[in-house]
Amino acid sequence: MISTNLSIWDLRKMKTPLKVFDDLPNNYAETNASFSSDEQLIFTGTSVEKDGRNGGLLCFFDRRKLELVSRVGISPHYSVIRSLWHPRINQVFATVGDKKEGGTHILYDPSVSQRGALVCVGRAPRKKSVDDYEVQPLIHNPHALPLFRDQPSRKRQREKMMKDPLKSHKPEAPVSGPGFGGKIGTTKGSLLTQYLMKEGGLIKETWMDEDPREAILKYADAAKNDPKFIAPAYAQTQPETVFAESDSDGEEKK
Repeated sequence: MISTNLSIWDLRKMKTPLKVFDDLPNNYAETNASFSSDEQLIFTGTSVEKDGRNGGLLCFFDRRKLELVSRVGISPHYSVIRSLWHPRINQVFATVGDKKEGGTHILYDPSVSQRGALVCVGRAPRKKSVDDYEVQPLIHNPHALPLFRDQPSRKRQREKMMKDPLKSHKPEAPVSGPGFGGKIGTTKGSLLTQYLMKEGGLIKETWMDEDPREAILKYADAAKNDPKFIAPAYAQTQPETVFAESDSDGEEKK
């Protein structure tokens, strides 16, 4: 629960506080209490009341007399959440705000304060010059319409086409894993099956031990009896096969 009062204690007698100051509305747990630079004053901030009658205040209390010294209005619409008395420049900083926005207020005395806010207050506002103006031209982009856009080069069109497998006629990659779409895949199981069948002698690969010439000549009789490719084209115009002269024979004659 957030406290709405300021209690002053004596460390030697912690049973009851020396003084309790009530009527200090507070809506934020971050609200603090601080001492002045000479530690003679205690001050804290207050929050805006729900009815809006009182805004954020800074309340100062005398440490020795235990009485209220002054109430300083900081903001009519925002609560005072944090406050600090800077000992070197002798100025009081108070942060105000709500859940949406906030700000910082600085209290100073020209006779005792140093630097800080006095640097800004004593500086005259900058004079406006006739050259200080801002032009906001309206820019039309001619390339925004498709009619005025630059056509891509042939190289870029070709690179874009190569990325499209349909336009580039890219061959399909071999199927790895189970087959799908009517394609036979290769899995570890099928490779293992082929390996076992080869080791067991069910699959024999004889092409390495076979003579290439003999492998071709075994189809010679079938090609002669039932020609399908080149021979039917010359069956009427050149029934007898004419072979080219050997280059080696010509060289021997020379």
